[in-house]
Amino acid sequence: MLNTDRVYSNDKHSAFSGTVKWKPVKSIWFLTHLLATILIAPFVLSFSAFFVFLILTAITLCFGHSLGMHRLLIHRSYECPKWMEYLFVYLGVLVGMAGPIGMMIQHDLRDWAQRQTQCHDYLLHGSKILKDGWWQLNCDLVLNNPPEFNIEESVSLNKFYQFIEKTWMLQQLVLAIPLFLIGGIPWLVWGVSVRIVISVGGHWLIGYFAHNKGDKTWEVEGAAVQGHNIKVAGFLSMGEAWHNNHHAYPGSAMLGLYSDEPDPGWWVLNALHNLRIVKNIKLPKQLPARSELVKVSDNIDSRVERVPEDCEVAKFIRKGS
Repeated sequence: MLNTDRVYSNDKHSAFSGTVKWKPVKSIWFLTHLLATILIAPFVLSFSAFFVFLILTAITLCFGHSLGMHRLLIHRSYECPKWMEYLFVYLGVLVGMAGPIGMMIQHDLRDWAQRQTQCHDYLLHGSKILKDGWWQLNCDLVLNNPPEFNIEESVSLNKFYQFIEKTWMLQQLVLAIPLFLIGGIPWLVWGVSVRIVISVGGHWLIGYFAHNKGDKTWEVEGAAVQGHNIKVAGFLSMGEAWHNNHHAYPGSAMLGLYSDEPDPGWWVLNALHNLRIVKNIKLPKQLPARSELVKVSDNIDSRVERVPEDCEVAKFIRKGS
């Protein structure tokens, strides 16, 4: 089953008909950190502040956004102890995009809409880059007849998730206070504002190119937009830039399916599996067949699949299409 089973609508225009409106809280949140990044960060840069930025960005993007929010909470592509799920999702909240329920709604709406025959430009990144950037980072789409969402009660009624959903912006204080006390303004600005701008802005930028230009191995017939693999961002995005692979196999815990597709998120997950901390990892072979999935690359059979010898589950990866 696809994660978009959480989304339902019998209105054929529900993914297309709507208006993009400025979202004050969302816009002020991002623009405040952007101003701090432009006007303060360059003048307080130090080696230690930059190191803090790199470490916190890598941890929150890999363990938080990629492994916590995306591969676990949204797609349930593997299982882990509850304490680890809470930790990973919390690190995802610290990325600065949204709370856990908000992330699920944003992601599932976009995935669902992109698989319809028509989709609003906001949801498929169909506008020019500057317009799309303003829209995605400062606005929300208000659909005339939005679909219904059915988020599982294990998330929607979970007290921990409800709490961090309501306070996701304030959770930055968990980092901001110790950063300021230890490293002053440089650590605060680079560890919070610059990190948020790079993470949130980078997520949008990869999303823009991943739905407009790049390599494709598969196409989803009938979909309003196709995913593309963005090679230059594969490593830095923790594997999230292998977006054509993800459109083809959204439930797969592995996003970089071939040896020339670096996927740091998978490397971490593989290690956790070998330590017997995570289990029931889903890969393409374990996912239901999709009749609408069509191979479009001529060199797919000659490529070397990622089959790590130390992870038994990876040996079941699906061949070809």
